[in-house]
Amino acid sequence: MKTRRRKLISLFVLFLLACDATFSVGYPTATSAPPTGTATVTPPSLKLTLTSIPYNENNQSPPSTITALIPQLTGSDDPRVTSFNEAVNLLLAAEIESFKAGLVGLPDPPAIAVSSFDAKYTVIHQGGDLWSLQFDIAAYADGAAHEGYLIRTLNYDFAQSRIINLHELFLADSNYLEFISEFCSKELAARAIGFDETTVGAGPTLENYRNWNVTPEGLVVTFERGQVAAYAAPAQIVTIPYDELKTIVNPQGPLSVFLR
Repeated sequence: MKTRRRKLISLFVLFLLACDATFSVGYPTATSAPPTGTATVTPPSLKLTLTSIPYNENNQSPPSTITALIPQLTGSDDPRVTSFNEAVNLLLAAEIESFKAGLVGLPDPPAIAVSSFDAKYTVIHQGGDLWSLQFDIAAYADGAAHEGYLIRTLNYDFAQSRIINLHELFLADSNYLEFISEFCSKELAARAIGFDETTVGAGPTLENYRNWNVTPEGLVVTFERGQVAAYAAPAQIVTIPYDELKTIVNPQGPLSVFLR
């Protein structure tokens, strides 16, 4: 599996390098969107630009189309730039690999419609060395009743060339998942979405809180469609103000800049 993934990532990167050099930043269309930040330079001395590279793949057996807008930093060969781009490529390559794996055995020609995958992104926040991105993915597999919608997030420390994990935001032994779950559950219960205390999608597990973003206003948690409400309802977004989190936030962690 690791060898296959490395191959896919290598092909993915080669495709990106071969793309046309004309880019435009892409933003997903969403019925409920978190606050959006404007990408700036990281750090200013590198004079970097965030560009969107279009990715297109058409497969014949089984028939499928794969499209994506890939955020990439350009303007420097600094190792930190390479690491950021690789982190983005790895995330999207893994989603594409998973999509393809789900198509194995589907009929050719399609029984209903050609399978499809489309990914777009939003820069939720960028300040200093902190990047926070959200990827919105629409996927359809031939024979399914409807298109599926996935959300993936990436919170990245540019200076240290690494992805930030949720637990790093909080003090050790702070029971942060229970705190976040309780806050989100109260917020969701006040909405007309059919949420109640038995809804397991908001329970205190890492899987339920895998999609989060850092913003100056607070920690943004996104619940995918069908996670805490009927699938017909849009994704649910809850922003937890830092004033609510200040007793459990790690003062040496990534959120410290918002608590000063």
